[in-house]
Amino acid sequence: MKNFDELSEREILALAITLEEEDERVYADFADGLREEYPASASVFSAMRQEESGHRRRLIELYKEKFGEHIPLIRRQDVKGFVQRPAVWLVRPLGLDAVRKNASAMEVETRRFYERAAARTSDASIRQLLDDLAQEERTHEDRAQELTEEKLKPEVVQDEERARRRLFVLQIVQPGLEGLMDGSVSTLAPVFAAALATHKSWDAFLVGLAASIGAGISMGFAEALSDDGSLTGRGHPLMRGVVCGGMTTLGGIGHTLPFLIPGLRTALTVAVFVVLVELGVITWIRHRYMDTPTWSAAFQVILGGALVFATGILIGSS
Repeated sequence: MKNFDELSEREILALAITLEEEDERVYADFADGLREEYPASASVFSAMRQEESGHRRRLIELYKEKFGEHIPLIRRQDVKGFVQRPAVWLVRPLGLDAVRKNASAMEVETRRFYERAAARTSDASIRQLLDDLAQEERTHEDRAQELTEEKLKPEVVQDEERARRRLFVLQIVQPGLEGLMDGSVSTLAPVFAAALATHKSWDAFLVGLAASIGAGISMGFAEALSDDGSLTGRGHPLMRGVVCGGMTTLGGIGHTLPFLIPGLRTALTVAVFVVLVELGVITWIRHRYMDTPTWSAAFQVILGGALVFATGILIGSS
């Protein structure tokens, strides 16, 4: 890698052309990644891509005037001081807030490059162009805000917020809720059956721990292998699997931990209280994110939990 202070004016212009081309393509990737779910925001980044394209054309024209037709390929990774950016094409789906934050960071970095480059050049025309581009990059964030205000009307913002909520429900809430319900309900029977059959809190804890971890692994793999998310829009299968498996384990561990209490009666009392809290949390999530009426959600969850709990009691007492 070469130090920035060692670059010639020819190399600075060549690097500027490459940077503008990269920014242009990144904005194009942003627009493409957002177009399906956030079309209005995608149009904002398409407009920003066009501005970067205009910068690149001006740089190429000046370069050809000063140094001829051949432009050496000098990239950011060839010069010290640049921040390495994540590959946008590897990240799907794109998060709207993350994209806007990355775009802002890009503009700051490009502006600082032009300011430093202008300070190092002695050619008047090159310095003038670099100063102009630095100023334009400085106001680019304001321009992006103008584009946002122009293209993202209140009703469009509401549509995008609904789309964002739908993606959150599909990719996080649904697999997490599925895991939490499975872990909280399915492990009730073995934990309480073990406690009543052995009359030992530690044995019940071991059974609950094994059941929780085993169920978490099973549910995680099942969710990850259910579909790759390309058609359903449910997101990356690995993320869904981690969320579902983790919440399954958490749902089972919750009412397993009370059996670390040596006294069985006390442990059972605390465990029953934890189960009620878990069922209440599941009811709230279903009402909050799945638009299920509170009483309907509570009835469904409590009925299922009660049946499994009764099964554990009957088997453990037999």
